[in-house]
Amino acid sequence: MRSIWNGAISFGLVSIPIKLVNATENHSIHFRQIHLADGGRIRYRKVCELDEEEVQGDEIGKAYEDADGTMIPITDEDLAQLPLPTAKTIEIVAFVPADQIDPLQMDAAYYLSANGVPAAKPYTLLREALKRSNKVAVAKYALRGRERLGMLRVVDDVIAMHGLLWPDEIRAPEGVAPDGDVTVRDAELDLADALMDTLGEVDMDSLHDDYREAVEELIAAKASGETMRPAESGDDGGGKVIDLIAALENSVRAAKKSRGGEGAGAEGQSDGEMADVHPIKKTSGKPAGKPSAQTTKKSTTAAKKSAPESTGAKKSTSTTKKATGSRSTAKKTAKKTAKKTAAKKQTSSGGGTGTKKTASSRKRASA
Repeated sequence: MRSIWNGAISFGLVSIPIKLVNATENHSIHFRQIHLADGGRIRYRKVCELDEEEVQGDEIGKAYEDADGTMIPITDEDLAQLPLPTAKTIEIVAFVPADQIDPLQMDAAYYLSANGVPAAKPYTLLREALKRSNKVAVAKYALRGRERLGMLRVVDDVIAMHGLLWPDEIRAPEGVAPDGDVTVRDAELDLADALMDTLGEVDMDSLHDDYREAVEELIAAKASGETMRPAESGDDGGGKVIDLIAALENSVRAAKKSRGGEGAGAEGQSDGEMADVHPIKKTSGKPAGKPSAQTTKKSTTAAKKSAPESTGAKKSTSTTKKATGSRSTAKKTAKKTAKKTAAKKQTSSGGGTGTKKTASSRKRASA
């Protein structure tokens, strides 16, 4: 990787020659401005306001505009003569716990590479000291014409530096929080916790820029003369008043489904998930039996009107007759069974009376 700055780390009395290398890169897709009428490129030309002539880069310098509009020229030589100790040095001023650095201050990131063989030993010393202390180094350095604040930490076996904004560059969040007192119920917090647990963690390496990929596909399709089908527009629910509890419950269900149904039962429903409830149809209080003649006539008439003369209709009629016959047979069998039971009871009762009469006759004969 190409270095963008050469200097040294000032670590007390230790000086570590280093090279500054970009740790990040921008993958954004950049567009050019064109003339819609003919597709010609639109360029920005640097023109002097006094003579209205285009000026080349080597003829352009810096100036500070005063309050009254006066331009005060500032040359690179003027800036080089400033008493700036961090002009070529990353000066470490303190070692602090990492949680003392406000993430809002984070800016660009760089890798610090040891510049030459003599730098390897002090470089390794600083790296191992940062590892063992579990701290980060706060440093000051100058880059691109201004002094900056930085944070040094260890990434694998490399010292990385994050550019930091100065504390006075962080704006206070005044007027950003919602107005008024908002109360959050415990049930809503419980559902929010459940949603956080369901979403779980993510492999940061698996995340990618879907929008950039879609733009690349669009460019490829345009270049080959194809037409891209517009994506379906989704309703983001903006401006709508929602039921927070219902939204959280639906989010938990959707997250569980997207995670592969973790904890799902046999029917694909997660533990603790509310099932859909369907009302039971009310039935008539009349006992099931033979339908009335009027009902039978109506059913027969409706069947004749709606059913076409086809094989399916004949089969349906046949099936109905079989079912009716089966019900009749079942009723006859039930009546026969009832008669037999009654006969048995009657027989049993009669036998008991005859036995008593026989015993009485025997006693008279004996007398």
